[in-house]
Amino acid sequence: MADGLLLGIDIGTSSSKGVLVSPRGEVLARASRAHDTSYPHPGWVEHDAETVWWQDFLALARELASAAGDRALAGLAVSGIGPVLLPADAAGRPLRPAILYGVDTRAAREIEELTAELGTESIVERGGTPLSSQAVGPKWRWLARHEPEVYERTELFLMASSYLVHRLTGEYVLDHHSASQCDPMYDLRAADWAADWAELTAPGIRLPRLLWPTEVAGTVSAAAAAETGLPQGLPVTAGTVDAWAEAASVGVADPGDTMVMYGTTMFLVQVLADPRPDPGLWTTRGAFPGTYSLAAGMATSGAITDWLRRLVGGDFADLVGRAAEVPAGSRGLLTLPYFAGERTPVFDPDARGIIAGLTTSHGLGELYRATLEGIAYGVRHNLEVMASAGGASSRLVAVGGGTQGGLWTQIVSDVTGAEQQVPAETIGAALGDALLAGVAVGLEPDIAAWNPVHTVVRPDPARTGVYDGFYRRYRELYPATAEIAHFLAGQQRATDR
Repeated sequence: MADGLLLGIDIGTSSSKGVLVSPRGEVLARASRAHDTSYPHPGWVEHDAETVWWQDFLALARELASAAGDRALAGLAVSGIGPVLLPADAAGRPLRPAILYGVDTRAAREIEELTAELGTESIVERGGTPLSSQAVGPKWRWLARHEPEVYERTELFLMASSYLVHRLTGEYVLDHHSASQCDPMYDLRAADWAADWAELTAPGIRLPRLLWPTEVAGTVSAAAAAETGLPQGLPVTAGTVDAWAEAASVGVADPGDTMVMYGTTMFLVQVLADPRPDPGLWTTRGAFPGTYSLAAGMATSGAITDWLRRLVGGDFADLVGRAAEVPAGSRGLLTLPYFAGERTPVFDPDARGIIAGLTTSHGLGELYRATLEGIAYGVRHNLEVMASAGGASSRLVAVGGGTQGGLWTQIVSDVTGAEQQVPAETIGAALGDALLAGVAVGLEPDIAAWNPVHTVVRPDPARTGVYDGFYRRYRELYPATAEIAHFLAGQQRATDR
């Protein structure tokens, strides 16, 4: 087993990725598969677990198992978008499409109800996080209210990673980190389900057994082996949410380490030595036993750049080239990147995107750069809230597809005034999954050496000075326009109905 290879597979918002890795972190093979995300109504974001999660997993597992050839596999770990809500029957068959994480904002009424019933202070103190569109609990109540026939048939509560684990092993488990995002159903300090609040929130639902992401949940069954091409008996870990696997992939493991993930959404994870609940952030359990983390997430980032690309019919290389020729400040444009509401630190599902200062002299370069700058202002806002909560970052590590090309990461460093380390591999969560699998099966991978730093992005003081002024206006733009945004969000819902 000491010479065995490690498999990591991650189910993302718009694609899934997998890697075959040596115990030293050498990537031997990689595979990816794009998929669709469903938006059936404004504020609803869903995945079909069978056609997206399982079919992606099958394709990646078969390809990577084939790439292993005669070399033995030592372990498998999976991760996925989260937290999500997938109700399933006793056999693990989905009863409806999965309701995704904080980008799905359908449960606004239920968030208000549960907050009123339990109290914001009590929720933050016990669970670490105020209720928002990220929380699973309000979505359970939404399901019971709007789809009671589904709720009554529900026997299992699954997420992307735990669905795959169940299909592979038959085990009904969830990792502690994912559970800690099921507010208000998990007790952060007790590291266990909050039984009374769970019953209040999702009455009658049998909750999964809790494990850490570095623990083996079970082994690949004979049926799963025949379907996937994986060897029967292969150890499978409990899995976790993709962002925490991604943080592990770049060595974010010590207090003060902070990952900045550039993807469809922007996500930040900082390791803590002890819990530091803050109403503007998520305080959760970490990927490793006994650890905590502060997390922040923006509802849209790469999703906006892709929206703009599709809108103008261009390609990213052209847009990045145009934006690189535009000076800091985008010639007087300022973007509020709340195109799908916003998660931390404003927690407002009815926030909306704004591009302020437009004139007929502005072109695609200015629009694209202003989009990147708006996202960077959001990163700075979240980092400042983290610092005020007592979680000052000592090291920023950038990861994800948005690190390619260099412009976006440079803008973020210029806006925040902070250096960012970019590792040799930015493939993301799948690589972290392989690392977690190595820990789980006792191969003891060297976390610090697993994915060494490749480049360092340093801020330009002159551009930072320019951005300081824009950032002040950015912070003023949301409160000045929130009432209008809420009215427009209501009109959008009414139009859909």
